[in-house]
Amino acid sequence: MKRSGMEGRFAQVLSLPPRAAGDQLREGNIDVAFIMTSWESPVVQQLLADGRIGLSGFPHADAFVALYPFLAKVIVPRGVTDIANDRPPADVVLIATKASLVVRKDLHPAIQYLLLNVAMEIHSGPSIFHHANQFPAPEAIDIPLSNEAQRFYKSGLPFLNDYFPFWLAALLGKLIILLVPILGVLYPMMRLLPRTYDWLMRSKVLRMYGELRLLEDELAGARGSAGATPDVIARLDRLEREANHLRLPVAYATMLYTLRDHIDLVRESLKKRTDS
Repeated sequence: MKRSGMEGRFAQVLSLPPRAAGDQLREGNIDVAFIMTSWESPVVQQLLADGRIGLSGFPHADAFVALYPFLAKVIVPRGVTDIANDRPPADVVLIATKASLVVRKDLHPAIQYLLLNVAMEIHSGPSIFHHANQFPAPEAIDIPLSNEAQRFYKSGLPFLNDYFPFWLAALLGKLIILLVPILGVLYPMMRLLPRTYDWLMRSKVLRMYGELRLLEDELAGARGSAGATPDVIARLDRLEREANHLRLPVAYATMLYTLRDHIDLVRESLKKRTDS
C-alpha cells in the first residue's frame, strides 16, 4: 500500500483472518479484502462464486516482483472460475508470496530429508498457477539452502532410505562419505604393499648376487695371480654362510636355491684356478 501510494487513503484498515475477512466482504461491511491463502482455499472459492464480489488484479505486478524477490507473478485465466458465465471476464494478474521451508542449522539431516520428501509429496502436484513438479523448488530467497537440500534437489533421497530406517540411513550415508576418501587412499596402498614386500624379499637375494658378481670380476681380473685367492675364498665362504642362513618365504625359495647353485659354480671356478 505504501509503494502504491495508497497509504492513508482508507478510513480504516483491519487485520482479519481469511474466513472473517470473506464474511465481512460478503456482508458489505468492508470494501476490499487482501487475502493471502491458496487458490483452493474454501474462502477463496466462496468469494469467487459470489456474483457480488469481483477479483481485482495488480497492474504493477512485474514491478512488485522486481522490488520484492519473495513475490511471484501469477495469472488467473479468464473463465477459470465459471466458464459458462465467463467469470472472471478477463485474465487477472495477481501476486503470490513464495513460502520457504526453514530449519535450524543443527537439525538432523535425516529429519531434513523427511521434511523435503513430505513437501515434495504435498506440493508437487499441478495447480492453475504452476505445472506439476514445479514446487517445491531450490530457491534460496534470503536464506541459503542446506547441504541436505542441495543433495535432495540434485539426486533425491539417498538410496539407503529404501532399505533402512531414516536415522540409520543418515548415519550410514555419513559413514560412506567418510569412507570414500579413506578407501581412495587405502586402495593404492593395498596395491603398493605387495609390490613393496616383493621388492624387499628380492632385494635380499639380489644384494648377494651383487657381491657374487664382484667376486667373479675380481677372479677375472686376477688371472695369473694367486695372491688374492685366500681373500676371495674367505669372502665366498662368508657369502655362502649368509645364503644358508637367509630365511625367505617359500615363494622365494627358488631364488635362494639358484643363488646357492651360482655360488657353487663360482667356487668350482675358483677351485680349478687354484689346482692349476
